[in-house]
Amino acid sequence: MSARAEPVTAEAPRPIARPLLTQSWLDVSLLHWAVAPASVARLLPPGTVPDTFDGSTYVGLVPFRMHRTALLGTPAIPYLGSFPETNVRLYSVDDKGRRGVVFLAMDAARLLPALVGRASLGLPYAWSSMRLDRDGDTVTYTCRRRRPGPRGADSRIRVRIGEPVEEPSPLEHFLTARWGLHTVRFGRTLYLPNSHPRWRLRRAELLECHGDPLAAAGIRTPIAAPVSVLFSAGVPARFGRPL
Repeated sequence: MSARAEPVTAEAPRPIARPLLTQSWLDVSLLHWAVAPASVARLLPPGTVPDTFDGSTYVGLVPFRMHRTALLGTPAIPYLGSFPETNVRLYSVDDKGRRGVVFLAMDAARLLPALVGRASLGLPYAWSSMRLDRDGDTVTYTCRRRRPGPRGADSRIRVRIGEPVEEPSPLEHFLTARWGLHTVRFGRTLYLPNSHPRWRLRRAELLECHGDPLAAAGIRTPIAAPVSVLFSAGVPARFGRPL
């Protein structure tokens, strides 16, 4: 890279006064596995490389509930803007030093937002049948891919919520304090900044993980148990215009 990477900070490095998009991410589970940077570099947009922590980069499986998405300051969309979603993501840093995430798969339970996300920003949205069920301290996420494929993208994830995280570890901070995403649109790599309050994290235990959404998203490295499992009740988020 030609520029020093921005530090991982607890607060967004740039305020977003006039957001392009607002939404809340609720009932969020964050599952992460360590992978070799060379094994996933091919999946990142041009001009970005894997962001690393102690020599490893990470792949995240993040199911959650999208809530009250709104565009350009308009009122939130009650039905179309609220739905379960499951993401597979990598961690990136570009030649300007900006850290972000790269989405390999984004399953959404609403067709129109999936189409808009693909068309406007080149995000890998797919239309899926999804459910989020909570029973006390146990949360279950189910996903069945409708279109586009591939097979193997279906999943069932169940976690048990544990104790609050008083102070995130350096790795937990690295995985959750992300203030933008990298995507490719019309052959150009874009950076879409975001801001949100600091995550209020809880420890979590992975009880069940059926299906292979990571392999379906292109992660070929054999993966064992996740190295980090966290849960958050959620945060409101604001996205700025692509840079």
